[in-house]
Amino acid sequence: MRLPGSGLVSGLAATARTAARRAVTSQYPEREPELPERTRGVIALHEGNCTSCMLCARECPDWCIYIDSHKETVEVEGAARPRQVNRLDRFDIDFSLCMYCGICVDVCPFDALFWAPDFAYAEGDIRNLLHDKEHLGEWLDNVPPSALPEAKE
Repeated sequence: MRLPGSGLVSGLAATARTAARRAVTSQYPEREPELPERTRGVIALHEGNCTSCMLCARECPDWCIYIDSHKETVEVEGAARPRQVNRLDRFDIDFSLCMYCGICVDVCPFDALFWAPDFAYAEGDIRNLLHDKEHLGEWLDNVPPSALPEAKE
């Protein structure tokens, strides 16, 4: 049988214990948090590596990736005939729909998508969360070098 007022006493004891401890809250805008190198923040695009294979768009569970491309004929020196290559016209990610699962980054066979550790890209208007290939390419500078593929010589 519990004594009357025992809940109040245990509550006051818990309050006293936590009041004596130092606060662990950091003031975000003044002090940026130190994030681990492989932090998932935002998806960055390396446009030169994208072949418009559409794997990322097909595998995305939220259908938030939009890709448009066209075929272009390119003359290759020493080749018997010209090659056809896909040229990326549009690569948009709607971050208002994205759930940051990373499936698109994982399935890309051409190393065109990467995680950049940027997380402070809030917008005042939801329509501004549709980021195009130029905006996605800007985040490529912040991708840790260990996540980027080695350059072939």
